Amino acid sequence: MCGIVGYSGPQNAVDILLEGLENLEYRGYDSAGISVFAGNGITTVKAEGRLKCLREKLNTSPVSGHCGIAHTRWATHGEPSDRNAHPHGTERVMLVHNGIIENYLELRSRLTAEGYVFKTQTDTETAALLLDSLYQGDPLAAIREMIRQIEGAYALAILFADRPGEVYGVRKDNPLIAALGEGENFIASDIAAVLSHTKRFFTLEEGEIAVASRCGITVYSPEGAPVEKKVHTATWDVEQARKDGYPHFMLKEIFEQPKALRDTIHPRLKDGLPSFEYDGIPECLFKGRGRIHIVACGTAMYAGLVGRDLIETLARIPVEVQIASEFRYRDPILSKDDLVVIISQSGETADSLAVLRLAKQRGVPTLGVVNVAGSTIAREADYVIYTHAGPEIAVASTKAYSVQVSVMYLLAFAMARSARTLGEEEIRAKVEELLQTVEKLPRVLEQNNAIASIAGRFQESESIFFLGRGLDWALSQEGALKLKEISYIHCEAYAAGELKHGTISLITNGVPVVAVATQEHLLGKMVSNIKEVKARGAWVLLLAQEGSPIDEEVYDQAIRLPKAPDLFTPLLAVAALQLLAYHTSVCRGCDVDKPRNLAKSVTVE
Repeated sequence: MCGIVGYSGPQNAVDILLEGLENLEYRGYDSAGISVFAGNGITTVKAEGRLKCLREKLNTSPVSGHCGIAHTRWATHGEPSDRNAHPHGTERVMLVHNGIIENYLELRSRLTAEGYVFKTQTDTETAALLLDSLYQGDPLAAIREMIRQIEGAYALAILFADRPGEVYGVRKDNPLIAALGEGENFIASDIAAVLSHTKRFFTLEEGEIAVASRCGITVYSPEGAPVEKKVHTATWDVEQARKDGYPHFMLKEIFEQPKALRDTIHPRLKDGLPSFEYDGIPECLFKGRGRIHIVACGTAMYAGLVGRDLIETLARIPVEVQIASEFRYRDPILSKDDLVVIISQSGETADSLAVLRLAKQRGVPTLGVVNVAGSTIAREADYVIYTHAGPEIAVASTKAYSVQVSVMYLLAFAMARSARTLGEEEIRAKVEELLQTVEKLPRVLEQNNAIASIAGRFQESESIFFLGRGLDWALSQEGALKLKEISYIHCEAYAAGELKHGTISLITNGVPVVAVATQEHLLGKMVSNIKEVKARGAWVLLLAQEGSPIDEEVYDQAIRLPKAPDLFTPLLAVAALQLLAYHTSVCRGCDVDKPRNLAKSVTVE
């Protein structure tokens, strides 16, 4: 994995493919390569490192043609290197691959016995050589037999040397789209790759095979019959994916949060109450639920933790929040009156998708909360709520997290209404408080420069600890994740009440502690915990509401948030923590938008 582009048309394929890979750089990668029909066969060029390394090779040895495939790789099998970079194949077949071939060792052993010589450590080369062994002049038959034999997850773009001008695509458990241009057509892992050429696309279902040429795109079912596809139109353009003067996409996306929140919340309000008519979700979905299971990964899971507290507090319905990769393997107890909520920015997260399918097998209703229209989770969930964050290019999620949290508020309000734990006027009052809190968010963003100066204090830190209680603990976990993933500083978040159960032994002179203390009803307890770390020499950064009565001797520096009800402070506090993480990363000279070893959409287990 991580980015796939295929092209067939009148333009120079090399230019189109490289542009497409640039548009997919936000996914993260460690090598890149292209294969193009040039002369009498397929020419392949690959390079470890950023795209500039591939461009340097192509400048030294120019290649041109009108059809080809390209890939940015994030290493899974075999170290990052020129040799392990995609594409892989033979003189007859070349392909690129996102995902993991689980039975590659078994296939590799068989193919070696047949005389094939492997040149790389990758599982992808196994798929390429298997396809070569099966190819007898009929690409569709060979692809169908290949996918019958391989096990695992994949999205593949393929060239056959004797089919110049054609790109073949097939997928299972990994996203792949086909996009329709004027006299040119595309295969890609994401519409972002080709937005400067077309907004018209369709998604491939599992086992469907697309054949793209400059004349059009034909899709075949797994059984070989032609398939008519519904064409979608992307709702954002390439301009939205540019930095607009910001030094990094992450900072731009932090500042886009007020608009993203308004765009997500307002369409779901009717007469001052939450309504999901906009999403085609009936009110009965929330009635009589015995338990809610919120399942997600990473940042989305931390949004789920906030959702748990909101739903249990307002609707009095028990909620479990689980990491998707653990949930799917622990034989979870699911009942027909439960509801499984899957949160995923991309809608393609492999473990979350597996949980969705497990829930459907058990006959439990599923609700997807995703940001990408037409994504696999959106298509397969019984119901879907689209967040309206717009394109999020930076690998570290910011505005996608905030809009996920805003959906959790709306769900909690809707469930409280169905459960009759709150009256309609009480809910209207909560909705108004939510809207007022969103309007206060720019006041947090105005502290950008002040937070940047604080971040310099963390530049040389080896470890940073985050403390919080209640909603602040859920928020602290997201704050710690954001800081560690882009600055590479070890960060841990702890429930403040757990300090004396081990954590406090790690607090020594000068160790930074971020104390998140926005919950006024827990302030007395939280201040006591802060004093405990301060007494042991910690350097304390306090995050609290304006006017909170906290002695200055308790902390070293503070970020003050606009006054808001405790229930809604996460929407304000998270922006401050995102800015803290961003500026710490900048101070340390890290690649903010593309942190090492990370990918935007994790489509393998």
